[in-house]
Amino acid sequence: MIRRMLWLVLISGALAGCRDWQSAANQAGAEAARIWSLTLLFTIVLGLVWLAVMVAVAIVIRRRQNPPVSLHDATLEDAGHRRNSRVVGSLLAATALTVAILTVLSFIAQRPLFAGRAATAGIRLIGHQWWWEVRYDGATPSQMFTTANEIHIPVGTPIRLSLESNDVIHSFWVPSLAGKQDLIPGHNNSIELLARRPGLYRGQCAEFCGLQHAHMGLLVVAEEPDAFEKWQAAQRAAAEQPQESDRATGAQVFASKPCALCHTIRGTPAGGTVGPDLTHLGSRAYIGADVLPLTPGTLAAWIADPHSVKPGVNMPPVQLQGDELNAVTAYLIGLK
Repeated sequence: MIRRMLWLVLISGALAGCRDWQSAANQAGAEAARIWSLTLLFTIVLGLVWLAVMVAVAIVIRRRQNPPVSLHDATLEDAGHRRNSRVVGSLLAATALTVAILTVLSFIAQRPLFAGRAATAGIRLIGHQWWWEVRYDGATPSQMFTTANEIHIPVGTPIRLSLESNDVIHSFWVPSLAGKQDLIPGHNNSIELLARRPGLYRGQCAEFCGLQHAHMGLLVVAEEPDAFEKWQAAQRAAAEQPQESDRATGAQVFASKPCALCHTIRGTPAGGTVGPDLTHLGSRAYIGADVLPLTPGTLAAWIADPHSVKPGVNMPPVQLQGDELNAVTAYLIGLK
C-alpha cells in the first residue's frame, strides 16, 4: 500500500511538472527543493493517516452491524469499549506527536528562506496594479537601472529581493525557485532567490489584488554569471537613437503624445514614472505583465487599445493614426 501511494505521489508530481516553468515540482532553487520535499512528506504522512482513519471507520461500522444479543455479549462489548478508549487515546497522542513533528520540519524547511545569505538586497521589486517594477541598485547612480516584469539573476549566487507595494497587497511567488512572500504597502519585506541552473521561471502574484490579479505575471531569467553581466551592462546603457526613418518618426510621435508623460526611455525627453520603464522594451519576452508575447503585432494591439487585452489597466488608449501606430511600434520594438 505504501508503495502504491508513493507511485501516486510521483505521478501527481510528474503531471504538475508538465509545464515546468511555473511548477513547484520543478525545483530549480534551493528553497524550492526544500519546500517540495516537505510537500511530499506531508502528502505521504497525511495520506497514511487518512487511510488509517478509513480502516478504523470500516471496522467500527462492521462491528455495529452485530449488536449484542445477550448479557455475556454486552459484557464483552463493554470491555471492547474500554479497549477502544485506550486505542483512541493512543491515536490522539500519536496525532499530536505527528503534528508537532511536521510543524518542526516545516519550520526547518522555511528558516533558510529568511536566513539572509545574500550580502545586499541588490534588487527592489515594487508591485503595482497590475505589473512589476524591477529596480537594480548599484554602487553609483550610473549603475542603477529599472526594468519591468522580468528579473534577471545569476546562477549560483544568492540574490535578495526587497519587496514593496505601491498600492495594495501583492504576493511574489516563483514556485520553481522559492516560496511566497507578500508585498505590503508601507512595509518592506524581502525574499532570497538562489537558482541552481539556468532557465526561465515564471512567477505570479499570489494575493488577490484586483480585477487583473490573474494577469500579473513575471519572468525570472536565471543565466550564467557572464551572460548576466552582459545583460546588466546593456540595461545600464541609455536607449540608442533610432537610425531608420520609421523608427525616428516613431520616436518623435512617442515624445509628442501622452506616452512620454507616463513612461521613461533613458536618453530621451520621456521621463514619466507612472508606467513601466521602456528603455530596453525590445529585449523583453512579454508585455502587459506576461499577458502577451512581445511581437510587433501584439505590441501594436496593446498600444492601440490596452483595455481590450487587459480590462481595467491604468494605461489609457492613445489616439494614433495607422502610420503613427506603425512607427511607434517599430521604434519601441527596436529598443533592445
